[in-house]
Amino acid sequence: MSDTAEKTDIELLDEIKNGNEKSTDELINKYRSSVEAIAMKYINSPLEKDDLVQEGMIGLLAAIKSYNSNKGAKFLTYACRCIDNSIQTALRKFSRLKDIPQGSIVTLEEDYFDNQYVLSAEDEYLANESVSILSDTLYEELSKFENEVLRLHIVGCSYNEIAERLGKNPKAIDNAMQRIRKKLNGIIFK
Repeated sequence: MSDTAEKTDIELLDEIKNGNEKSTDELINKYRSSVEAIAMKYINSPLEKDDLVQEGMIGLLAAIKSYNSNKGAKFLTYACRCIDNSIQTALRKFSRLKDIPQGSIVTLEEDYFDNQYVLSAEDEYLANESVSILSDTLYEELSKFENEVLRLHIVGCSYNEIAERLGKNPKAIDNAMQRIRKKLNGIIFK
């Protein structure tokens, strides 16, 4: 395969399992617009768009970690379910924290899933668990500064924008991103 040809999700996932960080970035960038589209379903929720996208990206990372092609679902289908579940979990946590009635969270109905590939209840449960575990682990493993850098990076800020918002220099942001990648790979491939 030439370097210019687009790699399939399965090829990228195999490379990620072999420790290729660039493939992780490539897969995340490939599905960033899907994460944003799913997050927009919840735009009328009490969380801001950036927070919704961040939670969706955590779901995408969980999908990358836990996807099993032998289960029959396409990666896109599985990833979308993980992304949606991650956002819904965050909304439930937020609702409990703020005592917002559960019925006040309204989604804009759109079908993002290919109906030919419906996840089993077991796969959906595993996806939810993976998202929850990854989210909690990231929060625990990363410093407060690294969590903030990751959040801003996930929502699309450049290193310079992150540096400006956090009052740091771009090199400090680059160093933080290197630490985050190292920790993330350690978490994903434990």
